Amino acid sequence: MNARLRALVVDDHPLFRFGLCTVLAQEPTIEVVGEAANGRDAVSAARAFQPDVVVMDLHLPDIDGIEATRQIVNERPDTGIVVLTMFNDTESVFAAMRAGARGYLLKGSGQEEIIRAVHAVGRGEAIFGPDIATRVIGFFNTGPTTSDPIFPELTSREREVLALIADGESNSTIARRLSLSPKTVRNHVSSIFTKLQVADRAQAIVRARKAGFGETQS
Repeated sequence: MNARLRALVVDDHPLFRFGLCTVLAQEPTIEVVGEAANGRDAVSAARAFQPDVVVMDLHLPDIDGIEATRQIVNERPDTGIVVLTMFNDTESVFAAMRAGARGYLLKGSGQEEIIRAVHAVGRGEAIFGPDIATRVIGFFNTGPTTSDPIFPELTSREREVLALIADGESNSTIARRLSLSPKTVRNHVSSIFTKLQVADRAQAIVRARKAGFGETQS
């Protein structure tokens, strides 16, 4: 008998995480070895439990699911990531794929579909939910409608925040300009620093201005 697939579940909503763990644990071929409620814990748990598959939400406290995916795949390339999220926009889908995810499903997918995705990714395959597959096929049929953005690893919101950082704006000003809470801005700034691999605001400004953000923009 083949060994069971080792799965790690990552979601910041306790009830959803519990339900997903329960669904997977009922499948005889899957063993839930751990769970995490935020991105940093997900990276640590992947390191500790060495799962075959991680079921990953994108919207997480501290570092988001895309950055957590990138870090896990960098450390453990054989670990398969199945994204399970509410975000169905093209930007999120391709950001997750660039980070190394091999599966992408929307929350609301049926139990059998989720289990099938975990098995497929555990075998090294790529799998997408029907809505996502249609979006991916449409993208490649029509091509991108705009040129690739600067710093494609950043979300559109993070690029907006970075542009304001490059203009020398404080977090409080950025929060006011973008109608965000100060905590949300802090989370975006932290994610930007991580993704751009810079240590502080000054280094972020230098990188941003070299790329055409902020005061160097025409």
